[in-house]
Amino acid sequence: MSRTGHICLMATYNKWMNAKIYGAAGCLSDDELSADRKAFFGSIFGTLNHVVAGDTVWLKRFARHPANHSALEPVRQLADPKSLDQLLFSTIRELSVHRERLDQMIVEWAHAITEHDLDHTLHYASLKGVVSDKDFYSVVMHFFNHQTHHRGQLTTLLAQAGVDIGDTDLVVLIPSRSNA
Repeated sequence: MSRTGHICLMATYNKWMNAKIYGAAGCLSDDELSADRKAFFGSIFGTLNHVVAGDTVWLKRFARHPANHSALEPVRQLADPKSLDQLLFSTIRELSVHRERLDQMIVEWAHAITEHDLDHTLHYASLKGVVSDKDFYSVVMHFFNHQTHHRGQLTTLLAQAGVDIGDTDLVVLIPSRSNA
């Protein structure tokens, strides 16, 4: 699989998993969603918000790529998160609608990326002002890995709340190869 093919697969996986996570979270009351479960970002809702904040920060960085991917135009209009624990939305419904928009944008952007785009060096500053120059493909992989990391936490938090979201393995979405 090419690098761009892998990015498209990860974008599809991201969208699929987020739909499962948000569907499961939507079964819980606001109190259950906001209960402090001693996770990195406290609650299920706090963790969901964190992933959206992190995705927004990275997508805004990716939007400055010289290829100027039009799929990222909506993210250019979003306010910059002030911190990675900032609650960007106050209800699961608002957060879910925004997540769906982000996921569709990510899929469209992933399909627009070329192999040449991936050879770029991304220059950016962290939220603390630390400047970095990183291989674009590697930070795109970090972007998807970060999502997967926190969705793993979310599946645990949801299980502790009595909600099973079912299969979460990427291998479900990897196309089979024919031996013929």
